Amino acid sequence: MALGGSRPRGRRAAGGWAPCAALALGWALGWALGAEPPHRCRPDAALLPPPLRRLGGPALLRAAVPRLRGGWSPCQLYRYPSGDPRPNGTGPCTRGWHYALPAAGLRANLVTQWDLVCASRWKVPLEQTTHLLGWTLGSVTAGMACDRFGRRATFLLSLALAVPVGLGVALAVDFLMVLVARLLFGAALAGAFLALYVARLELCDPPHRLGVTMVAGFFWIAGELLLPGLALLCRDWRVLQGAVTMILALLAASWWCPALLLESPRWLLATRQLERARKTLQALAEDNCPQDSLLAELEALSEGPPGPRYHSVCEICGTRVIWKNGVILGFAAFIGSGIRHCFTRNLVPHLPHFFSSHLALVGTEAAACLFVCLTAERFGRRAILLLCTVLTGISSLLLLALTQYLLELIVLTLSVVGTAASHAVTMLSIFFASEVLPTVIRGAGLGLVVGANFVGKAAAPITAIPNSRGFFLHHVVFASFAILAVLSIMLLPESQGRGLPQSLQDGESQRRPPLFRRPPREDHLPLLAPHAIPHDYSRLAASAKRMLRSPDAPREM
Repeated sequence: MALGGSRPRGRRAAGGWAPCAALALGWALGWALGAEPPHRCRPDAALLPPPLRRLGGPALLRAAVPRLRGGWSPCQLYRYPSGDPRPNGTGPCTRGWHYALPAAGLRANLVTQWDLVCASRWKVPLEQTTHLLGWTLGSVTAGMACDRFGRRATFLLSLALAVPVGLGVALAVDFLMVLVARLLFGAALAGAFLALYVARLELCDPPHRLGVTMVAGFFWIAGELLLPGLALLCRDWRVLQGAVTMILALLAASWWCPALLLESPRWLLATRQLERARKTLQALAEDNCPQDSLLAELEALSEGPPGPRYHSVCEICGTRVIWKNGVILGFAAFIGSGIRHCFTRNLVPHLPHFFSSHLALVGTEAAACLFVCLTAERFGRRAILLLCTVLTGISSLLLLALTQYLLELIVLTLSVVGTAASHAVTMLSIFFASEVLPTVIRGAGLGLVVGANFVGKAAAPITAIPNSRGFFLHHVVFASFAILAVLSIMLLPESQGRGLPQSLQDGESQRRPPLFRRPPREDHLPLLAPHAIPHDYSRLAASAKRMLRSPDAPREM
């Protein structure tokens, strides 16, 4: 994870990877909190005729609750005319529900706490949509904060905010308080995720960027796999929320140590914060490369007026290439996450239990992460993104047009392939965007791409609010978008083996190569490219020399 071509060091590698597991726990928490257990109405003796009110046990249940093909009716009770021992209709539950617990390993969750079933069932997708809205807003806000206040500061502030908000979720007294707290909790987690993603990427040289990011992805998957076990230990949703919050608090307390997560030296140099950049580079030089090598990198910078200079996300609108790349990759991330519901819907009948469905979805995510890790470095980001988008689109179109004519095994296979391919499209779009966006606006630009990803994820709960009546239209629209994304991806540049662009001019200079021609590699680049824009990094070399030769400079190893 260090600069100068050296391999990731254990301490800083752990600092960039381990938080992903804790953040994944916070992300996956919503799956357990909103899991709907099997349920039925509680019998209401007041609705029965007098001769049947003395019944008890199974006899009372048969007299009060209608029997359906799959079991007892979840939302209806028999209605009897006065004095008639035979029912003449059904009506809604009057005395609450009986739940078959545990659900997702919990004896109580949001559904059972506030009876979010039957007429109130729409509140569950509302809570899920609100939480995803928090992730979207948090990604955009944290991205702008990363470019103004730094990656490390944004990461620590987001974690610090997640702790009291997480406790607010655990102590919520009504459903409205849960909605507000879950929105803020999602925003805080999104800020920590985005800041960590950018900081980790900017501490890598070209050959290790993909590998380091994919290892972080496996840590994220490990955190998702830990959720069922933690739920079984906690048994109650408030205890589970509190446990995840305490893990985040421990993470925030530990990661204040600069040894675990340094501020990005690329961002410090790109924004001309010379003194902070000197200290960060000296810390890296002690671990990774001799001071002479560091001085040689700084010699590449030109003369000019010093002083911090920050860039706004609005400057993207004045560019041509950067704007195009950001829109295409944000659109691809939106499609990859939004179309996934079209595939997972076909898996639901085969995975009736929470644990089996959870493991299946996480398994497809792991397969996608492994596929990207093995192929994107060899064949290029653009080619693999194009391949995964084509697979996603073809699987979606086949399921849309031929589901009723295909064997169930083929439908299941296409659904699994489509789910894995859509995962790959999403993660590769985000990674690709982080490589082609320039350092000075990487946080804000990537925040918009990640935000588009969470908007796509919200398609699943949104279509569930009106009882899935819009699913077919949702499938048609996203299948069409997938075909459009295939054409758009052809316009992207290739970032494999290239240094990260630093300034807006660097980002605008990226060109689209032929699809199957590999670009020249730049394996061991200095922190900033030798052809850096003169007026962007002026007088930095002379200032850096003076600072490094000062009495408090670190000694050579």
